[in-house]
Amino acid sequence: MNHAQQTALGRALRLLGEHGEALTSDTPDARLHEVKADIKRALDLLDDTVSGGAPTTRCPEHPNGPVDADAPDLCLLCETRRRAARRSEINGPDVRRPTDTTPSRYGVREDRPQAQQRWLPELWNGQAWQLCGTPRRDRHEAELYLAAQRRGSRAAMAYRLVHEFTDYEVLRVWGTPVHVDIEPLGNL
Repeated sequence: MNHAQQTALGRALRLLGEHGEALTSDTPDARLHEVKADIKRALDLLDDTVSGGAPTTRCPEHPNGPVDADAPDLCLLCETRRRAARRSEINGPDVRRPTDTTPSRYGVREDRPQAQQRWLPELWNGQAWQLCGTPRRDRHEAELYLAAQRRGSRAAMAYRLVHEFTDYEVLRVWGTPVHVDIEPLGNL
């Protein structure tokens, strides 16, 4: 709402307030028609001022968010957060294992779900083997992907292809993985 709209709407609403204070049981019909015209004028100003749609929820944080009919404020997002809090009260806090793994976009093997039949391209980052691309269902495609990675401008010191089925089997290793100390000067 810009300043001109705010001023006009405020003036129209103050005028309606004055009409409300002046109403009595013997107010003539001409005066009531004047009040009716002022109410229509105020509603038209309000229609011009409102730019967005009506809120779908009663939530101040997500007024146009998704609706959950069972939530007290009709907000699905807030209700999901409240349900998670109730679950953690009942089940206890979510226990995470220590983050001793190397941070990676794809993660390390222990972070991945149960095995399926697929081929995993991995690279040696100096600390651990980490997934360097999307797991492939086709071995030939995975080998082509690793060949392209080795030719790239930012190639790692070693790559390997791991077959994942019910267990992991290293199929082939390119390069030599050398453990790199992340502290300068060998942690002196």
